Amino acid sequence: MSNVKSVIANLRPRRVAWLMAGLVLVSQGLAKTALTAEPPDLVIENFEGTNFGGWKATGDAFGNGPAHGALPNQMALDGFLGRGFASSFHRGDGSTGKLTSPSFKVERKYIQFLIGGGGFDGKTCLNLLSEGKVVRNATGPNTRSGGSEHLEWQSWDVGDLAGKNVVLEIVDLATEGWGHLSIDQITQTDRKITGLVLNDVALPIKTEKRYLNLPVKNGAAKRTLRLQVDGKTEREFEIELADGEPDWWAFLDLTPFKGKPVVLRVNKLPENSRAMKMIEQTDEVKDARNIYHEALRPQFHFSPRRGWNNDPNGMVFYRGEYHLFFQHNPYGWDWGNMHWGHAVSRDLVHWTERPEALYPDQTGMMYSGSAVVDWKNTSGFGRNGQPPLVMIYTAAGDQFTQCLAYSPDGGQTFAKYDGNPVVKQITGGNRDPKIFWHEPTGRWIMALWVEQERKNTIRFLTSPNLKDWTMASEVNDFFECPDFFELPMDGNPANKKWVLTAANSEYEAGAFDGHKFTAETSKLPGQRGDGFYAAQTFSDLPADDGRRIQIGWLRAPSPGMPFNQCMSLPHELKLLSTPDGVRLTRQPVRELARLRDKAFEAGSFTLKPGDANPLVKAQGEQLELRAEFEPGQDGEVCFTVRGIPITYSAHKQELAVNGHRAPAPLRKGKQSLIIYLDRTALEVFASDGLTYVPLPVIPKPDASGVEISTTGAPTKFSQLTAYRLGSIWK
Repeated sequence: MSNVKSVIANLRPRRVAWLMAGLVLVSQGLAKTALTAEPPDLVIENFEGTNFGGWKATGDAFGNGPAHGALPNQMALDGFLGRGFASSFHRGDGSTGKLTSPSFKVERKYIQFLIGGGGFDGKTCLNLLSEGKVVRNATGPNTRSGGSEHLEWQSWDVGDLAGKNVVLEIVDLATEGWGHLSIDQITQTDRKITGLVLNDVALPIKTEKRYLNLPVKNGAAKRTLRLQVDGKTEREFEIELADGEPDWWAFLDLTPFKGKPVVLRVNKLPENSRAMKMIEQTDEVKDARNIYHEALRPQFHFSPRRGWNNDPNGMVFYRGEYHLFFQHNPYGWDWGNMHWGHAVSRDLVHWTERPEALYPDQTGMMYSGSAVVDWKNTSGFGRNGQPPLVMIYTAAGDQFTQCLAYSPDGGQTFAKYDGNPVVKQITGGNRDPKIFWHEPTGRWIMALWVEQERKNTIRFLTSPNLKDWTMASEVNDFFECPDFFELPMDGNPANKKWVLTAANSEYEAGAFDGHKFTAETSKLPGQRGDGFYAAQTFSDLPADDGRRIQIGWLRAPSPGMPFNQCMSLPHELKLLSTPDGVRLTRQPVRELARLRDKAFEAGSFTLKPGDANPLVKAQGEQLELRAEFEPGQDGEVCFTVRGIPITYSAHKQELAVNGHRAPAPLRKGKQSLIIYLDRTALEVFASDGLTYVPLPVIPKPDASGVEISTTGAPTKFSQLTAYRLGSIWK
């Protein structure tokens, strides 16, 4: 190959392109000979010179001339031809600029080129302009989630532009990771190399039905898909489009665009892909009959119909309905494309998923936040005397800002505030605003995570109207997704304390005067298991209810399913006085009893080592088990639920859940235990709610029973009951 390179070095640029195109054809097995009788390609630019020649550079991203390999602090780079290529990494990802070509005439059917770097539409791209308008566009192959510095071939069909004068511009307006572009070997040709990646493939659609069904292949290359109406992008997201047989079908709701002609555009599509041909419109979600019946669908933990979920957001009660908003990727099995999904319930048990509430826009993805009922209409968003639902979210783009959205009709429709953002980026990372009305000061309070000089802080801000916010105080060492609420001590409404929680469920209890939180405890652990994160509590529960109800993200994967992750059970939180001080407790809400299908009661008895299993008849796929017992001084009690061991040691006052250990003190000499087992998740509550152990777990399909045994000493049971549970989806 070194001899070939020496020959190429002595050829003129146009001959170089012709020869290299032939070599590429040979290397791909797509031609029998490297050189053909066809006329040579027209090289627009191969960046082999010492400078950019007639190209005009602005900004500081492109340097004074072509790069000749990876630049300082750049990953290893390959795929370019010859010695040089255009790179916007001369000052790293933070630099910006534009490189514009001289005008040239379109004389061949195709323009093809090598491209690498960031895949940010409109920010890291190669544009073709005709009469001052962008008529073709290509982005790099990489996203924030990763990639390599390899340059790959892409092409445009420009047959419709034949004879026109056009201009190329290499654009870098991105400053985040992968905020750079690499371009080489821009060539006009009548020969199309098969196997190329096509950019800006368009599919015109007349919207006649409700859903657009999109084929997904887990692990495929991520591509940017845009839905445009009258040339304006209304939806834009990354998706692992299936080029062949899909793993599952994502769906896009066309209701807002019904009857309008739309265009679906996708970048980086292999020319032999079947993806665009497989897309279809239906009035029901494709394969809807299988939804909620999938093998690993949790049956009493909420999960979205399709796609990924993480943090619960904007949990609020309004006019008889519990609203659960949540971080949602409707178009992928993994994290990404953050929307606010939306589900409602009238009983905290059975949930109905509604269309997405908030879609990503030009400000970025829709990150976590909260929601309230603005009963006094301080925001002015109310209509016809009805108080609005107001949501506050983090817009995660180049800047992380806090923005408002609202619903004037109780959660049926949503609009974003024209005056957004209401809190500009403060410093470092800042996100996950939690808001509530503080009656004593007549102000709204926001608790906001702010990263400051590598420290995690929660800042408190105040506002009279949800729009204008003033800094009040801050607390150190709390990370992400704060929640802040007041609870009575031991059920006494005359003695209340404020509780501040973080995403990992650590908490402090103390006093709050409307401006400053004063902790009266050290930071205390919350959950003692794995997979419980970013929990939030419902706002605006009726006064006659009086509970503080929390739901968390339960990181329980559902491999092979068209959805991923789920929510925890709803928990009731309380503050309890203990010998160690103030402690937060959690118990499953009483409404879950509605799921009980059949009871297996063992009653009260004493279980001795070697005794028969008292719940030998208990069988079920979804199970709840409740036990109250006095263990012998050195005894151990083992509950095996569908093959999963849960053991309590009286001597250690410790609970071991599937090998995961947690302290669980006796309460007045007794232990109370509540176990919920679903298809992918286990939640265990002990010590009157002082101990909570959640775990992602998939029981063995052939295990359906419950076994109880004791070792070391007899155990006196005052209650032992197992329940077979029904489904929240029925």
